[in-house]
Amino acid sequence: MRSVALVTDRESLPVDYDMPLLSEACQEVGVKTEVCDWKEPSTDWSRFDAVLLRSPWTYMDRPCEFLEWCERVTEVTHLHNSLPVVRWNCDKRYLKDLAAGGVPTVPTRFVGPGVDPLSAVREFFSAHPDTEEVVEKPTIGAYSKNVRRFSRSQIAEAAAHVERLVGNGGHVMMQPYMDSVDRNSETNLSCFGGVHSHAISKSAMLLPDGTVNVPTFESRGARHADEDELAVAEAALRAAQAHLELENPPLYGRVDLVRGDDGKPLVLELELCEPSLNLPFAEGSALRFARALLERLDSRVSRAGNR
Repeated sequence: MRSVALVTDRESLPVDYDMPLLSEACQEVGVKTEVCDWKEPSTDWSRFDAVLLRSPWTYMDRPCEFLEWCERVTEVTHLHNSLPVVRWNCDKRYLKDLAAGGVPTVPTRFVGPGVDPLSAVREFFSAHPDTEEVVEKPTIGAYSKNVRRFSRSQIAEAAAHVERLVGNGGHVMMQPYMDSVDRNSETNLSCFGGVHSHAISKSAMLLPDGTVNVPTFESRGARHADEDELAVAEAALRAAQAHLELENPPLYGRVDLVRGDDGKPLVLELELCEPSLNLPFAEGSALRFARALLERLDSRVSRAGNR
């Protein structure tokens, strides 16, 4: 029986609603799983056939340490998604590569050390004259941590937020606030082995008064993705695979889409590192994930046997 570590951490596991479903599905297809904390130093990762990143969400506060851990794991077993994918995807500057590959993405400006924050915000609004609000967030982050929304009348506050985030040693991304989210919500599509599995809608997290909501069950709901959304999601996954020169598509991924002013879908984020996959909202999705995992494990064993 194959043995797989499902990686989380003590702080994140209570809100990983995918984990129980995935563990049960893996058992059903004949894959033995063990829930492991990536920060536990005594774990022997070499005893697993694969290590699957699921919810190690505290890595955002220690990204260098996390990447070093991923490197150590890769030396002794197979990491999913793979180290090149994790390195690329844990920093949202990957959006530049998607856009360069022809994928329609939300317009994004990246700001790093040495850039005047006030000038950056003013230039952003000048470049987007029809945009009334800007969203600012760190390029390494999740769950809306340190994400803020500012109007044109709050340029000074927006610049101060950029300065704070850059001062913490990171890069900042600025995007127009897509008000289509208020009307139509955001669409999240989950894919396993490069194949679409299911989608959900997620209501707006950033409110005009500065409130930032954490995604809850009440803010999400099952839905069927539209054909144009499926096409953009597939294009994003293909572009990632081509950019990283991967033999196979990533084992799992989530593509987050919003609609632009013209009504066409745009990639807001492509989550290939440790995304929530919204398994509770789609019957059979955990089993589809487990089967994709088993197929990937069996394929590796088959290739090794043919050498």
